[in-house]
Amino acid sequence: MYIRRISGARVTSAGFAIAAFAVLSLNLHARDLRVGIDPDVPTIHHAIKLAAPGDTIHLEAGKVYRDYAGFYGKKGEPGKPITLDGHGATLEGSDLLDPSQWTEISPGHFTCAKLMPTINGAMLARWFFVFDRKVQRMGRVSKGRSAPLKAPDELAPGEWTFVETSPPAKDHGVPIEGVFHLRIEPGQTLAEANIAAPVRSAGVQFGGENAHLVIRNLTATHPYNDGFNIHGNCREVVFENIRAIECGDDGISAHGTCQYRVDGLVSIGNATGICDTGTAQTSYTNVFIADCVGFDLYFLDEGRYSLSNVVVLSSAQNAFVVTGRATRDCRLTMDNVHLHRLVEPRLGNIAARALVEGKRCTFEGFDLKVTGTATWKNTLINGQLSEPGAAGADLEALRKLVPKSYQSHKK
Repeated sequence: MYIRRISGARVTSAGFAIAAFAVLSLNLHARDLRVGIDPDVPTIHHAIKLAAPGDTIHLEAGKVYRDYAGFYGKKGEPGKPITLDGHGATLEGSDLLDPSQWTEISPGHFTCAKLMPTINGAMLARWFFVFDRKVQRMGRVSKGRSAPLKAPDELAPGEWTFVETSPPAKDHGVPIEGVFHLRIEPGQTLAEANIAAPVRSAGVQFGGENAHLVIRNLTATHPYNDGFNIHGNCREVVFENIRAIECGDDGISAHGTCQYRVDGLVSIGNATGICDTGTAQTSYTNVFIADCVGFDLYFLDEGRYSLSNVVVLSSAQNAFVVTGRATRDCRLTMDNVHLHRLVEPRLGNIAARALVEGKRCTFEGFDLKVTGTATWKNTLINGQLSEPGAAGADLEALRKLVPKSYQSHKK
């Protein structure tokens, strides 16, 4: 009888036949759910609701979906994850304005009191409009310094403001009432101005208990909150080749007790590149971050985080912050990370109750303030060597992570 030994076990040819049949049976039960093509999955929501362990949800390559992907208590199984494959599709968080909702009170000056069913201070802190494909935040950001809202008569073409009409709310989560104002060139119609507003909170959103999921080949853009907003308690979750572009708050953010792994992230033009909180456990590999506003990298609370093979072209107010809680420290490990400051120098901050271990890192254009604990190996910090002979990050290996449009920033 033919016998093969695998990992110390003796398996007969009959055993191999049984195993092969079992794998074939599992594959036969796995389904491909094609959103908008299969009649029973007209939307992403329908596909996620129908998906069972082993199934793959497919979006159309290159298509823009004015929709979001919400996972709330969705679970695959070990070896049989539920997969959402975007094939390069985009989840668009903003929609063009409906001119019928707006009133022109003077040439080029428009108002709207019912743009959203509800709005609160947290949303308003993240708010923007997209004027002819250009995001206009009015100098405001949810994390970091924000400019005060302008008075309506101070607006220039391509600007907006909000005038609150309800009493001030003590909590940012409490709904408020008010009127949006925006200004365009006199004589131009709203349709001609091509203005969009963020009407969805996220591109991909998790809540509750989720497990054994794979999200890949997908772009999230223009929601008023995060591109990838991960709440609740998730386990064995993988993100591969994802992009977060011009989101109201974070490119990706972990909350609560989430545990996930990211391999391939582009985070461009967001309020924050990455922001992880709570007791989350996350790892990021092959990452490019640029053009953020408030923070580039922000890790806090009591989590355990890691960065590997990362390029940050920093122009945010805060390039790099790690801070813990009084009850427990925050820990970050870094390997082969290049953070290059493009604008005025800023201090990176490793605060009290924060522990950072880094190797093969290069920080250019800013110094680090350390009140917690930081240990460095083979690292360059603003030209200072962590030890004799330190070479810093492998810049040639990292170059492949930088999009061609940003190559001129690299030396």
